[in-house]
Amino acid sequence: MKLTKKGYLPRLIDKAIEENLKIFGAISIEGPKWCGKTWTALNHSNSVTYLNNTADNFREKHLAEMDVNLILDKDKPELIDEWQEVPAIWDAVRFKCDQDNEKGKYILTGSSVPVSDKIHHSGAGRICKMNMYTMSLYESGDSSGEVSLKNLFENKVTNKLVKKVELKKLAELIVRGGWPEAINISAEDAMKITRSYIEAVLDKDIIEVDGVKRDRGKMEMLLRSLARNESTISANNVLIKDIEDNITQEDLSISRNTVTDYLNVLNRLHLIENQNSFMYKIRSRLNVGKNPKRHFVDPSLGCAVLNITPEKLINDLETMGLYFEALCERDLKIYAEVIGAKLYHYRENDTGIEVDSIIEIADGEYGAIEIKLGSNKEEEAVASLKRFYELAEVKPKFMCVICGLYDAVIKRPDGIYVLPITALKP
Repeated sequence: MKLTKKGYLPRLIDKAIEENLKIFGAISIEGPKWCGKTWTALNHSNSVTYLNNTADNFREKHLAEMDVNLILDKDKPELIDEWQEVPAIWDAVRFKCDQDNEKGKYILTGSSVPVSDKIHHSGAGRICKMNMYTMSLYESGDSSGEVSLKNLFENKVTNKLVKKVELKKLAELIVRGGWPEAINISAEDAMKITRSYIEAVLDKDIIEVDGVKRDRGKMEMLLRSLARNESTISANNVLIKDIEDNITQEDLSISRNTVTDYLNVLNRLHLIENQNSFMYKIRSRLNVGKNPKRHFVDPSLGCAVLNITPEKLINDLETMGLYFEALCERDLKIYAEVIGAKLYHYRENDTGIEVDSIIEIADGEYGAIEIKLGSNKEEEAVASLKRFYELAEVKPKFMCVICGLYDAVIKRPDGIYVLPITALKP
């Protein structure tokens, strides 16, 4: 009998979990704390081991530290929550999967990447790694799902009127984020929780991830720089300069090595995501940018770091545009993975031609998407897509403008789609 929690909201990853449990001996669900990994894993489990359970004074963690096999004998699939607390579990699970051909034995969940030298085998072929994110607008019920990303590739989208979302609501969705526990509360209350999340990262997680003591002040400055540079292509030297320009303490400086180490920590905690550059479909002689676009895993984190409220976003539409882009690209990444695709961006340095999002599916076909907060920027976005189209040797399967404030799904006479993010699903 599955251990599904009352009130569980189905997630897009559920179907992939079911499929992979039939193929692999174990799966590992990785993602930031509080994104819903445990509840989702319970939805597919018949038993559970909690390694961070304070109620029984970490009894099961202590058992695992003495002998890993003491916690690997429950009903299958067995969920082992926060497995990285005892890294030896990975190799033990991999060994168990080698003993027979039984599938779907274990579900591991983890909110940080453990030190690699404590794991001796990749688990390839036995343990399937799966990424999990915060909730997309479709999962939280804030997108009607009247347009499918898959159907855009298949040219099966028809013109229709859809509900228009007001600017205030969009601002609230950005600040609230996709954290499952924040879905049904006010943006103001959600902000308090997300700020507490950031404080916990600074006070505990940046040290507990590997036991290395790090400077709280420097990490906070880096988080603020990342928040100021959300949805931009910012190399490490840009972050360093940004930090130095905003340092108020004379004795606080930051080196390139420190920034590199701290970014690695944030990656290991699944708090930041790089949107890589799309290059190989374009003429190689051009100076194509290779730097990734930087994102927090959820736009609410950047808002919490900078104390951005919905009202502040509405009064600063330039910043809101960047955070709206982050919201859209969070959803696009989730939707892309559901259909077996990947999310990129494109920038050509010589001419400045760029595309906010490139979705590439498994067979190499891709779609090009521009993101604009208001419909008044539609023609600007269309012009950018057309310049890219002329540049590309292999033409995109579709081109699309995603808007925030829009009340229709249309295919323009030039073949470019225009639609609101609140109508999209995988």
